Amino acid sequence: MQVSVEQSGDLERKMTVEIPEERISGRVKERLTELGRTVKVDGFRPGKVPFNVVERRYGPQVREEILNDVLRSSFSEAMSQEELRPVGEPEIEPGNTELGQGLSYTATFEVFPTVIINPLEDLKVERPTCEITDSDLDKMVETLREQHKTWQAVSRTSQDGDQVTIDFEGKIDGEVFEGGAATDFELVLGEGNMIDGFEEGLGEKSAGEDTELKLTFPDQYQKEELAGKDVCFSVKIKQVAEPVLPALDTEFFSKFGVESDKIEAFHTEIRGNMERERDRALQRRFNTSVLDTMSDANELSLPQALIEQEIMRMQQQALQSMMQRGANPSGFDPSSMSGMFEEPSKKRVKLGLLMAEMINDAGISADPAKVRGTVESMASSYEDSAAVVKWYYEDPQRLQEIEAMCLEDEAVTWIADRATVSEVPISFDDLMNPGQTGQ
Repeated sequence: MQVSVEQSGDLERKMTVEIPEERISGRVKERLTELGRTVKVDGFRPGKVPFNVVERRYGPQVREEILNDVLRSSFSEAMSQEELRPVGEPEIEPGNTELGQGLSYTATFEVFPTVIINPLEDLKVERPTCEITDSDLDKMVETLREQHKTWQAVSRTSQDGDQVTIDFEGKIDGEVFEGGAATDFELVLGEGNMIDGFEEGLGEKSAGEDTELKLTFPDQYQKEELAGKDVCFSVKIKQVAEPVLPALDTEFFSKFGVESDKIEAFHTEIRGNMERERDRALQRRFNTSVLDTMSDANELSLPQALIEQEIMRMQQQALQSMMQRGANPSGFDPSSMSGMFEEPSKKRVKLGLLMAEMINDAGISADPAKVRGTVESMASSYEDSAAVVKWYYEDPQRLQEIEAMCLEDEAVTWIADRATVSEVPISFDDLMNPGQTGQ
């Protein structure tokens, strides 16, 4: 077998393979001989069919099968011979396949880049630190009370924060449209869940009042058939209710697994949960800081095949997320989001190649004890933590996700031990809600 490789791009290779006829004809003869032992041909006893008869009847088909087999096996053989690591499937262009002329073909493919990681000692990364203050604790308690609030009907007019129960009917050009009407619909004013003007139009209204809202759907409304259209809603206010926060008592404490009636015991439980969430968030943020810094410090050519695979994976994740939120995916074309995912995909591919090289060179692995500890920590916030631990260990795929997290933590520790790390304090709010605080 003769192999020649041409570099047609930074990572693209064009490989020409020529295979002598002897390698093909020998295997064709073997296959036809085997076939002759079992094939049934009129006029001949089983196993006694002459070779030339078998060859005449089945030769072209068998040769085609052998050519395909040889092509696949020779490609792998050529990869090993030339010490190449292909990415994705090659593009095969057949050459000569005529009888008696052997086989030749050209394969075009990408190869993995040579990864050289710059000295980790040159990296400078920031490690966030966070202290949970009494104010943070008080705010969390109020958030929990807000999450468990009830509603009490009032006789006054409505205001932001109230829940109104309404019947409404919307019409466009005098016709009711699909999804434009509802009865006993509960809506909290000020949350911005309806189109502009709807919630505002229900302010300062009392139970029993009727009102009419003339509005316009946004130009970018999710239902294209309604986008930009004028609409008239007829609304009947049936009830106005104000929020009632639960008292800090035994009944409320028990919702969080606290059997004591002491506020101190409740605070201890909530603070413990906050500390666990904080520690996980700090680790995630530090991991991101370390990995982004390492990625930015190293230049690397990226195989387009890997980028396209990552884009497809992110498209599928987006589609699954839509379905989990109850959205109808019909008519949704994931490929329309390719441009949005291209840069994140490049970032992931680059980081994946760098991490794989470093983990392999350093011999880093996920410590089973740390994996177990991580699972137990995640399970600790559940009432039956032992059942949650068992649930993880029953499914190798679920456990593999935790192992990947721990492997990343180990790799980050390896990098941080060699880099220059400076601590940067951050508030609990900024840590837990980065998108809302600009962090």
